[in-house]
Amino acid sequence: MKKRYNAALLLVFFLCLSQLTAQQLDQVYNQKIKDFTTDKRFLPQSLLDLVDHPTIPSPLKHFGHIIGAEGHVHRTSEIYGYYQQLAATSPMVHMQEMGETEEGRKFYLIVIGDESSIQNLDQYKTQTALLADARKTSVEEAEKIIEKAKPIYYVSAGMHATEMGAPEMLMELAYRLVTSEATPIKEIRENIITVINPVSEPDGWDKQVDWYYRYTKGRELFDDGFPRSVPYWGKYVFHDNNRDGLQVSQAITKSIFKGFFEFHPTVMLDLHESVPLLYISTGTGPYNDFVDPITQSEWQVMGNHDVAEVAAQGMPGAFTWAFYDGWWPGYGIWVANNHNSNGRFYETYGNAGADTYLRDLSTSRYAGDLATSKEWYRPDPATPQVLWSFRNNINYTQTGVLASLSYAANNGKMLLRNFYKKGFNSVEKGRTEGPKAFTIAKSQRDPAMAAYLANQLMVQGIEVHEAAEEYLILSEQPYRNLLVSLMTPQAYPKDAKFPPYDAIAWTLPNLYGVEVDVLYELDGKNLSSYKLLTEEVKYAGKVEGSGNAFILAYHAQNNILPALYALKRENKNAGISVLKQSEIINGKSYPAGSLLITKTNNNQIKQLAETFELDFEASPANFAGFEQKSINLPRVAIYHTWYNTQDEGWSRFTFEQRGIPYTSIDKDELKAGNLKSKYDVILIPRVRGNAKMFINGVDSKFGPMPYTQTAEFPSHGVPASTSDMTGGPGFSGIEHLRKFVQDGGLLIALENSAAIMAELGLAPELSPVSSGSLFHPGSIVMAKVRKSSSPIVNGYPEEFSIFRGNGPLLQTNKYNRDLMLVQYGSKPLKDEIPYEGPILGMPDKPKSEQVEAKEEKSKPYVVAGMVRNEQEIIGHGTIFNVPVGRGNVLAFTFDPLHRFLNHHDAPMVWNALINWDGLR
Repeated sequence: MKKRYNAALLLVFFLCLSQLTAQQLDQVYNQKIKDFTTDKRFLPQSLLDLVDHPTIPSPLKHFGHIIGAEGHVHRTSEIYGYYQQLAATSPMVHMQEMGETEEGRKFYLIVIGDESSIQNLDQYKTQTALLADARKTSVEEAEKIIEKAKPIYYVSAGMHATEMGAPEMLMELAYRLVTSEATPIKEIRENIITVINPVSEPDGWDKQVDWYYRYTKGRELFDDGFPRSVPYWGKYVFHDNNRDGLQVSQAITKSIFKGFFEFHPTVMLDLHESVPLLYISTGTGPYNDFVDPITQSEWQVMGNHDVAEVAAQGMPGAFTWAFYDGWWPGYGIWVANNHNSNGRFYETYGNAGADTYLRDLSTSRYAGDLATSKEWYRPDPATPQVLWSFRNNINYTQTGVLASLSYAANNGKMLLRNFYKKGFNSVEKGRTEGPKAFTIAKSQRDPAMAAYLANQLMVQGIEVHEAAEEYLILSEQPYRNLLVSLMTPQAYPKDAKFPPYDAIAWTLPNLYGVEVDVLYELDGKNLSSYKLLTEEVKYAGKVEGSGNAFILAYHAQNNILPALYALKRENKNAGISVLKQSEIINGKSYPAGSLLITKTNNNQIKQLAETFELDFEASPANFAGFEQKSINLPRVAIYHTWYNTQDEGWSRFTFEQRGIPYTSIDKDELKAGNLKSKYDVILIPRVRGNAKMFINGVDSKFGPMPYTQTAEFPSHGVPASTSDMTGGPGFSGIEHLRKFVQDGGLLIALENSAAIMAELGLAPELSPVSSGSLFHPGSIVMAKVRKSSSPIVNGYPEEFSIFRGNGPLLQTNKYNRDLMLVQYGSKPLKDEIPYEGPILGMPDKPKSEQVEAKEEKSKPYVVAGMVRNEQEIIGHGTIFNVPVGRGNVLAFTFDPLHRFLNHHDAPMVWNALINWDGLR
């Protein structure tokens, strides 16, 4: 028996040897892999079999150097050029466009499989689409499809521009997949279809490649304080390009969604860089309540398989579990988890470029454990220091991806069956449990947002039906779990052991300010009267009545401010004012903030109604008898630093989407002064750091650092340009900002920036609040109006929900609480509760005048998400209006322009712009 077993082993050995000898190995390439790898344990033998193909060019032949060579990274044009060469020389490669970025670069997908897979690609896509909808495909039909279908495995890289290994690695992987005849590679090629997204964010990638060659290549130390990242990635968003999966607002996300719904991949793997040495995702939990248990189990099986395979090849430092949680559904790759597929990611250690550095891991901790400790989830940790090269990164990521592709190639039928079963489960849940449907009435405080909610659900692949008065979304459909997740409040467990990785609440009706009804029975619904929507819907704004004056009832509609700018562009003589208080006009009640428009005509107002989804009432009256304020639309500037552009980008994006004109300014504009002559309002979006960082900016010892477009660095200078990024506005710039307010300007500061303005003394009445044990990850919570006369809260009820994260708190002295326009929660601060006890020096109140204190019942503070020790925030200020000279500082202690997501909160900013010169 033993002799037979040894004979079998020898046979396998000689078969593998014959495969390798049948193909000529590229000895030069393989030797260079060794040369650029710093430790033999970082290089598995399986990567040293790259072949020298006679007709298909390797990266070495194409570029003149191997992937992972010291000091070499490639722009998107070079990367796409290589894939075009592979497609031109191999029938196993298909390359297709998937759209354009905001800056006009192409998105591409590369499809790799055996010749039959590429020739019959449409057929395989049709099969996965049929498996995606259990209403169209019975269990019996699904089994027949599974016998013929192939899993589609989607691998993406380059979402975050500083994570520079994976886009390079995928070129070598692609070459390996189409040239190697080794058994594991042939199994991948024949049994699955690999879809590669080579650079998820082409705009940011090209900027970062230019940055590397311009500034960071060859720096001696990794941690020397020099910024490793270019200041901008995409035109608008930075790292949050991986937080856009709910709003699907950016070109990168639209491309990812398009790829998902075209291919219905069984597994999606997103390649990132951060932690040492290779993290393979599963997550610590709590997991999202609406991810199918099959997917959660697949995370464990595939994660441990990949760690085991990396360990089996002798590579230390691979681990799972202890990073990230698995709760927030808005990451790019969660298009898979949200739609019955399997979304995974890797984090490989990276140096933000192609240099080698001695890296110190000794103090890095994940889930409380040192990165160098041996744990059940990390069987072979790295040493406290590693000499880490670009090629090391390539080796680790490629080994992991090959392991995962091999798993799919050897378990394809199970993965396809699981994919079908998850959709089947979702349909069954919609039929048998929980809500049967949701309805969205078209008549809302902001009808445009009701249509927007319907559209956003359709973007997610959720079916929406329409009748005359409402939208109907039935639960019995393949993405039922996602539907319920988006439409109902989240409850993050308070006893979760580890802090959440991101926001923990995303209930769209609250974020959009739309009333939704949940139906647990469909009795009385004539379903035949509803039609399935197949394209985007829009609220049909209207003009009723007759006359040459017009009124719009104000309910904090998002589109009103852009409509006013549009009207003024069309008719600069138009008269626009707002009611300062509630009034009865023509027998109807109109709240404060309602618009009164004169010196225009019916055609112009009809155009506004149609374009901006608004309802107007025509009137023969000229409104002269009502207390009103004339509107002087402001000149708005949005400030950006050069050290943190994340939220400023979201603000710019929001203004542009809404059609609100603005000017982007930076430190040089503040230092130049004379701000009030150019701007009426300056918005300072949320920016990280403190007053010191805000004043000083990027350390001037690194200057001058131009961010300008040149022939050598063509991607720089976009979307902003400067001759020197270093330094900040300095004290002179801060004084000019103070003078801007004193001269009558309005300074709006959001979240952390409001705390910075208080630190700098620009809002002198505000002071930071020690929040003690408060833990407030991104949740939807209740706020209460304290000063209903302020136009900032026009259109809002006394109590309403907002989205708030872990930002700083501010407060005034008790005698200045009139500056607080809105507070968190409905209860007052302790120092505002009237004292009812005896007072020395004053006679006791007669018993008849004594009032027994009663605890007022209030709404729960948390609407969705979780807040620990909420008593630390309830009663504190949400928004403050601080007079300074002739102007005002408006301080929001939350971000009302968060990720183009909390649209219900944004009109408080629009109210500020409409009433910028009437806040005193």
